[in-house]
Amino acid sequence: MKEIYEFLKKCETYYIATVEGDQPRVRPFGTVDVFEGKLYIQTGKVKNVSKQMMINPKIEICAFYEGKWIRIEAKAIEDDRIEAKKHMLDAYPSLQAMYKADDGNTQVFYLKDATATISSFTEEPKVHKF
Repeated sequence: MKEIYEFLKKCETYYIATVEGDQPRVRPFGTVDVFEGKLYIQTGKVKNVSKQMMINPKIEICAFYEGKWIRIEAKAIEDDRIEAKKHMLDAYPSLQAMYKADDGNTQVFYLKDATATISSFTEEPKVHKF
């Protein structure tokens, strides 16, 4: 999982896909954190992406960096604990102007049953399950 975390951090922006009804939705994200041995992402409960993940937790993440790309299939599981939210916000001080761990809007999800594949045109794909 460390390699996945570091890849996403280097990318700075990755793209997360959710489903709304029968329509895929993709948007840029930038938060990634490791807390208690799990990979986390963050959003706000008021956003459509939050509502979509609560209805259908199956997501995919895609990012590209220096000739390699990553695809992650996972279930996004909400962790409503203040400690998890605080850990994420501590990792991203710039978000603290918009989010607080106890604001009722900040939401963090950890990735469960994840399969991450790092690929390129010049190397065999690396597959990680976590």
